[in-house]
Amino acid sequence: MDEVRHVAQLARLELDDVELAAFQGELNALLGYFHDLQAHSLEGLANQPHLIDLFNVWAVDAPKSGFSPTASLRNAAVTKAGLFIAPTIIED
Repeated sequence: MDEVRHVAQLARLELDDVELAAFQGELNALLGYFHDLQAHSLEGLANQPHLIDLFNVWAVDAPKSGFSPTASLRNAAVTKAGLFIAPTIIED
């Protein structure tokens, strides 16, 4: 129970005795899982940092024609002389 209290203090958790007992059971179960994992031998197994092979997927970076000025301005709320007009957000 003292170890659980110490871990709770490190995590800055204020736990009462009931909560400490509950966490003690959960930590014991967690440590049991680690004990079960340690029972397995990993000799002869190759390191495998990922479950699936990783590879980069790159899009072709080739120039393409873009929108025409008319098509670009089609959905603009306000335009003038072929330019977008945006509302002023900085006042003098």
